[in-house]
Amino acid sequence: MFILLSQIWLTLTPLALFLNAEGGDGAAAFDFTPLGVWRAMGLIARVVIIILFIMSIWSIAIMVERYLTYTAARNQSREFAPKVAASLKNQKIEAISLSDKYKKSHLAMVVNAGLQEFRANQVNADLSNDAVDASKRALQRATAIKISEFRRGLSGLATIGSTSPFVGLFRTVFGIINAFQGMRSAESAGISAVAGGIAEALITTGFGIGVAIPAVWLFNYFTGKVDNFVVEMDNSSAELVDFFLKNRKK
Repeated sequence: MFILLSQIWLTLTPLALFLNAEGGDGAAAFDFTPLGVWRAMGLIARVVIIILFIMSIWSIAIMVERYLTYTAARNQSREFAPKVAASLKNQKIEAISLSDKYKKSHLAMVVNAGLQEFRANQVNADLSNDAVDASKRALQRATAIKISEFRRGLSGLATIGSTSPFVGLFRTVFGIINAFQGMRSAESAGISAVAGGIAEALITTGFGIGVAIPAVWLFNYFTGKVDNFVVEMDNSSAELVDFFLKNRKK
């Protein structure tokens, strides 16, 4: 968050220099320190900044939580995949107990659902096309559930990334209107008379953009991760179906 604020101040530094130069005829220079900007803001600007700050904290929380979730799923799946492959290669259904050890693995969840359905049909009746179809449906349900879990929170990132610039722009529009109204009331005054108001108005837009950029980047990054997980689960489901078919023929 502090890095984000620092980037915003650096981005607005050229504007600050311009405004200070324009105010060289005696107008007070606008204080562009964080505390100085906060003191110069009106009530609406402060409310907008607080809203953007909350959106930023929310996006950071989603980013951290999703990153930890995806990392755990990837690491556990890398450990689980070769072990379950060896078990299925030996035509052993003991892979069920193996999948129970990897609770955070998306592959383990899908494989476990398919094998549980397979074992139930194996105990209760002879394997048939209907039994294999039931196992396929179990795999599809497990995959859909896991995809939903992986996508949880991403809609929040998308909302923050798409709306935060407009939240900042909302205050900017009113700030610019007030600044030009002030210039109109003082017809002989130059830009220095309203420089502080214009600077304050633009800061909220800069802050909104600063909140949106990492949210959009991480949303696209996490969406790519989810797509990769979907491919992995589909491949595992296909391999498991092959295992069911081979055992049905025996």
